[in-house]
Amino acid sequence: MNALRVDLLFQIAGIGIFISVLNIVLKQAGKEEQAQMLTLVGVVIVLLLVLQLVGDLFTNMRVIFNF
Repeated sequence: MNALRVDLLFQIAGIGIFISVLNIVLKQAGKEEQAQMLTLVGVVIVLLLVLQLVGDLFTNMRVIFNF
């Protein structure tokens, strides 16, 4: 179970690094608007990953407290 959480942490960090590098490249190329959109897409992807974890948390809480 813990290996899954560490894997997810590395996945989120990898997405952040990848988006940051692409953001820098786009800004250097003078494409500020595309860089902002890319950043927004990265935030949405990470938010979806975190929402899945929150859903799992609530499912586990229901099982533990027999709701």
